[in-house]
Amino acid sequence: MKLRLLYVACALACAPSFAQSTKSDMEVIEVYATKRAQPIKQVSVTLSRIDGEQINAEQLKDITAIGHLIPNVKISQNAAEGTTPAVNIRGVGLIDYNTSNTSPIAIYQDDVSVGAANNQLVNLFDIERVEVLRGPQGTLFGRNSTGGAILVRNKLPELNNLDGYIKVGRGNLNFGLLEGVANLPLSDSIAARVAVSSKEYDYSTNNLLADSEQANMVQTDYRIAVYGQWDNFDMLFKINGNDWDGRVNPVGSIGIFKNPADGSLCSKDELGSNNCFDAFGFNDGSENFFDVMVNNEQEHDTENVGASLKLNYQFNDVTQLTSITAYNSLNRDHGFNCDGSPAQLCEGHLGTKDDAFSQEIRVSSKFDVGHLMAGLFYLHEDIKQNNFNDILRDLRGVLDPSLTTTFFYDNTINVESAALFAQFDWQVNSQFTVVLGTRYTDETVKYESDSDLNLVLDPSDLLGQTIDYYSVSGDESDEQLSGKLALNYQTLNGTQFYYSLSNGYKSGGYYGGFIATEEQAKLAAYGPEYLIANELGLRTELFDNAWKISAAAFHYDYQDQQVFMNQASATPNAPPLQLLENVASSTIYGVEVENTWFVGSDLDIVLNIGYLPHAEFDEYTDPLGNQLTDNRLPFTSEWNISSNVNYRINLDKSELTFGIGNDYQSEYYFDQNMNEFAMQDDVLLWHANVSYRIANWHVNLWGKNLTDEEYSHLKFDLSSFLGMLEDFKAEGRQYGVNLRYQF
Repeated sequence: MKLRLLYVACALACAPSFAQSTKSDMEVIEVYATKRAQPIKQVSVTLSRIDGEQINAEQLKDITAIGHLIPNVKISQNAAEGTTPAVNIRGVGLIDYNTSNTSPIAIYQDDVSVGAANNQLVNLFDIERVEVLRGPQGTLFGRNSTGGAILVRNKLPELNNLDGYIKVGRGNLNFGLLEGVANLPLSDSIAARVAVSSKEYDYSTNNLLADSEQANMVQTDYRIAVYGQWDNFDMLFKINGNDWDGRVNPVGSIGIFKNPADGSLCSKDELGSNNCFDAFGFNDGSENFFDVMVNNEQEHDTENVGASLKLNYQFNDVTQLTSITAYNSLNRDHGFNCDGSPAQLCEGHLGTKDDAFSQEIRVSSKFDVGHLMAGLFYLHEDIKQNNFNDILRDLRGVLDPSLTTTFFYDNTINVESAALFAQFDWQVNSQFTVVLGTRYTDETVKYESDSDLNLVLDPSDLLGQTIDYYSVSGDESDEQLSGKLALNYQTLNGTQFYYSLSNGYKSGGYYGGFIATEEQAKLAAYGPEYLIANELGLRTELFDNAWKISAAAFHYDYQDQQVFMNQASATPNAPPLQLLENVASSTIYGVEVENTWFVGSDLDIVLNIGYLPHAEFDEYTDPLGNQLTDNRLPFTSEWNISSNVNYRINLDKSELTFGIGNDYQSEYYFDQNMNEFAMQDDVLLWHANVSYRIANWHVNLWGKNLTDEEYSHLKFDLSSFLGMLEDFKAEGRQYGVNLRYQF
């Protein structure tokens, strides 16, 4: 609480004193929140913008890292790197790790939707900027943007400019980086850009199990883009891909029993100590947070390739036709050990093949009274899963054979989605604009779910026999109308006020996660969820543009909410019930304030505050009869406060820059049960960097989680099954140095 009060007091009291040194010549910031370049004060959307220089300076590896900079945004690796990330904006997000789901946060790379949540783990390299749009984006970005959208814009080829760079880096945890970029003019009207990045690193976890492999990852990403520009026509063709290999970061085991024999429980404060054990009497024997003792033979492999073609044809000075065609193919194999021990009690594999094709055609026209954008969008996505979960293998022949079973669950999910959309920005006068937008979507999700079981039918044959279990098929079809009404007013001194009423929805589908019974499989289809948002915002500059303020207040009405449930099975020692169902409604409201102070030309200070006083389920009883009304939504901190200070020293023909910042998240829960065991206490993370530029050389020293804070991405409650919590540990202190040569 003291830390929160200090932040808020600084925002309210310190800002005017910081702003005595003025910065009058401010650049006009352009954003792409409406799929076209616009000055930010013409946009009735709450958004944050992170440029490529900041991404490089702070060594932001992938999309999950940007949540540390933006209020009311939380992104984590969820169930280990390589699974679907948990993206949460203003309490709206995805916590389900299964590979068939879609997120309510849309992610676009260079105007192309990445599709299902499988594809949302995006590495950042050679980046121009990232824009995070908060609130429903149901008009221009459509389905599955209920909570917002994240727009990644890579650096694109530049005509008549031969340049590039080579960057190398080393750091702790065996971090290594090799990155190269070349911008190549091919003619007066055509240029290409080639970018390749290769990273290798270990994780902070230390596996104490003798002869077991330590967790590590090697990731190579590439992008080749060709840009052509002629009198009234331009095109961008891009090929991108990645190849990731390694052993995933293993889970830690947090036992909940003082004495498994009599069932006595540890207190919350005792969890993780040597006094607590799982149901089988195991703990890792160390109270060091990053120590684990895990059979970590599970490997990870990702291969991905995609291509896109963007065509722009300028009919005249006011009308432009844009076509965006894209295809992406992802193949991923991800092994896991969910009991966090040397034993074989809960091991498995998530295999995914995801092929997505999309086509967007839109027209952009300027009129005397405003601007019209209209178009159509089509998506076809095929997701094929090859999964298994091996339950209690080491206890075969000891326990009831029905409990020591290997579940094979293969799912095929086909998504067909088509939409028509239009948005008109009506310029009533020089100060007042009315935005009207609508989108019609017709979507069908077809699914087939097949399961086999391997179980012990003959006590003398512990390898077991495989039998058919169930086969379920069906479809979910939806027709939805979403839209937006916004009012945008700019005063004569440049202050912007805006109000928006918008709605969005996340489409229905089929839960392709671990399902233990045929009855659950038949219940695994779910329908769409809906959100209606009211929002008030402002953007302004004070003290001759030295203090920039962006603020918003919002209220969400969340209906038919898809809730991922993890509840204890009625059968002792059986895996928990896991389902994704439309079982709740929620009310969310809060505020955000983003401040930037320019103290002269050498010092800038950023302070961002997000506050969610209310993010709770309304009346809600889950399918097992548990009363969850008024429970806090998962992954939703009440307070989210971040700051950053950058100071530049201009030397003779060189520049030295210092940066330091932090991110504070108040406590939050990992699931809908508000279990005090499955929660994360408040955490404060510090990061810093020092960079030096001279001629074509750039050296950057960086550090993250400088105080080596111990916190988790996810604690998954398996207490009724194995007497423990799976602990997906976040990374500890990381630091390194990068050297870049620009040519």
